[in-house]
Amino acid sequence: MKQRYEIWVLGGDLRQVKLAQLLQEEGYLVRVYGMELRPKAETLPDREEWNRIEEADCVLLPLPAEGAGGMLYAPLSQHRVKASCIVERMRPGQLLCGGKLSEELRDRAQRRDVRVEDYLTREEFAVKNAVPTAEGAIQIAMEEMGCTLCGTRAMVIGYGRIGKVLAHRLQGLGANVTVTARRCSDLAWIEAFGYHGIRTEQIGHEIQNYPLVFNTVPMQVLNQDVLASLPPECLVLDLAGGSGGTDFAAAERLGIKAIWARGLPGKVAPTTAGEILHQTIHHMLQEVEV
Repeated sequence: MKQRYEIWVLGGDLRQVKLAQLLQEEGYLVRVYGMELRPKAETLPDREEWNRIEEADCVLLPLPAEGAGGMLYAPLSQHRVKASCIVERMRPGQLLCGGKLSEELRDRAQRRDVRVEDYLTREEFAVKNAVPTAEGAIQIAMEEMGCTLCGTRAMVIGYGRIGKVLAHRLQGLGANVTVTARRCSDLAWIEAFGYHGIRTEQIGHEIQNYPLVFNTVPMQVLNQDVLASLPPECLVLDLAGGSGGTDFAAAERLGIKAIWARGLPGKVAPTTAGEILHQTIHHMLQEVEV
């Protein structure tokens, strides 16, 4: 009879390394795969072969679970394996967790009676992850602009989780913050918190007055016509998922500096991002009565 709950942490960046360390400290039996290129200071159990994955009680894939061609996202490894091959080796009753799980992976897991959880469906994960995203965006803005944010006119497009945290942080640094939203209720909250609020569909009428623009909306709100209204020195930081919300080709033609700042938590704050993953997984395990 197995004495300890066994968790396999596969692939990923430094977030997954931190996650594996925290789970090990918590008393779980932890196996890892696809992290052999991690910094030497980051100690973990010896590398295991993923093809013994059926021994695990829980398998943790990274965020995102897959890279190009459906391969396991594993930037800290020289080894390559398809994420779907891992799922095909799992046994019924195992728990599979990952980020941005594709429909193909979900379908394969369900056909094998594997329980599936996606980090991105967890509200607590999304809210906490908004903090390193917002702070990372501010870090990039200060590095690229070469000036303080105090007194700078900054526009935040969208008032979702990231937009809320970002506007709050910018205001705390003394920026003159404008936030856009589509819903009247969001605009009311925007004004209640002391920001200037405008409707997202009207940004083209005001955006010419802003040297700094953050987009959090995952649809193309910064099209060529809107970008053409920006001052030439403007910096655009797109934090949206999916295909982003900026026409980057148009920005390049217009000479506008536009940065698609994806995956900021893992890049600027991997320790915190790993802790957020750990907390989320801890809640998942509690819910399945581990």
